[in-house]
Amino acid sequence: MNLAMNLAGSLLPLAALARMTGHGFAQSPAVPAPAAAKPAVAAPAQNQAGAGEKTAIGAADKAARSKDCSAQADRKGLRGKARKRFRDDCKRH
Repeated sequence: MNLAMNLAGSLLPLAALARMTGHGFAQSPAVPAPAAAKPAVAAPAQNQAGAGEKTAIGAADKAARSKDCSAQADRKGLRGKARKRFRDDCKRH
């Protein structure tokens, strides 16, 4: 037991020193960052504007389709899981 206490007492300061200096016992070496990374290429302004318009129209179309499918489910008197299945199928087609 005395040997274990002496060993622990002598290794503890080394572990604390390694922790304070940022060196760990089981750490792998740091991977250097790439020297010159290429900047991201921006898409032409023409494509960016067209994408925004298409998204806005798509969202309005989705909302209208969802309302229509809900109205159909109401007319059929569907509730619960049957209503959910019907609406999911209706929105896909």
